[in-house]
Amino acid sequence: MYDHKLNRKKKNIMAQKERKPVYYSEYLQLDKILNAQDPESSKEGIRADDEMLFIIIHQTYELWFKEILHELGIIRETFLQSSIEDNTAQLYNCVHRLKRISGILQVAVNQMGVLETMTPLDFLDFRDLLRPASGFQSIQFKMIEATLGLHYEQRHGKAYYLSQLTPADVERVKKAEQEKSLLVLINQWLERMPYLKDGAYWDQKNECSFWNLYREAYSAGLSEAEQGNLHVFDSIFINEKAFADGSRAFSAEAARNALFIMLYRDHPILQLPYELLGILLEIDEGLSMWRHRHIHLVQRTIGKRVGTGGSTGAEYLRGAADSHIIFKELAELTSFLLPRKELPELPEQLVSDLRYRARQ
Repeated sequence: MYDHKLNRKKKNIMAQKERKPVYYSEYLQLDKILNAQDPESSKEGIRADDEMLFIIIHQTYELWFKEILHELGIIRETFLQSSIEDNTAQLYNCVHRLKRISGILQVAVNQMGVLETMTPLDFLDFRDLLRPASGFQSIQFKMIEATLGLHYEQRHGKAYYLSQLTPADVERVKKAEQEKSLLVLINQWLERMPYLKDGAYWDQKNECSFWNLYREAYSAGLSEAEQGNLHVFDSIFINEKAFADGSRAFSAEAARNALFIMLYRDHPILQLPYELLGILLEIDEGLSMWRHRHIHLVQRTIGKRVGTGGSTGAEYLRGAADSHIIFKELAELTSFLLPRKELPELPEQLVSDLRYRARQ
């Protein structure tokens, strides 16, 4: 066995020696990247110094979008499995990659500050030369939204959504929309959550079941102005048929399990699932911050003028920012939380199951 490993190590060393040396600029293909800026103003013999900045900023965004799609692809591979252990390296890897996506979105927001150094007059030097090109035509960003879980029906300005794209790019976006989104996969993962399925403790017909006890405690804590929340609580968590029309992304079972994770996140096995749900909300927040930063940039740069692609500019962006919130149903669950001291006591066996197993 030892000799086999030694021989394999020797072969690897020999293979490394035979490989062509890697050179920095060739590895990064810098000749392609650094010569990929071709300002329209230069073609027209017009002096527009800030068009170089404009191009590089948007190329950088597209590189980051490519990385986000790469990370989402790896995450989807994991959640497409029929089962995932909640305390394994697989789930940790997904949380790690989701954190990376959130970090990229923070960079995207901060990068807007560099673009804001371009004044309205600087932009006017070359703006008309860009028509009808527009950031609205970013295929990768549309694919990110679709992969995360934004449905076509939820998109702001649907009539305009695909009108500015080439047929090939339309097909790319539609393909992304037809695949199982991360939102759908998270719902299925939550539905498979163990511990909360069998036994009288979870049977809603039993007056002393968890959800009946929780509903009673939740109702008692509502102020007069919040009494309507109880009807919403019942619609989301109790009445399985309340949203049979598909108007909600999460089923009643998935919503109950997500709320349970939030409530009892201090138990070891629930810590990683709780972290995962939290980072999904951070991604939504990052996308929202990027959109709103974009709105302010557009307002500051072109005011009430239409976008180069023909959209209504800042008005369109504001509509998209308000409606393109993907994991909003997770965020809404905070409306139904209770203080720790008011939580129903869990059975001893369940508390034991939610611990990490002790070493034998």
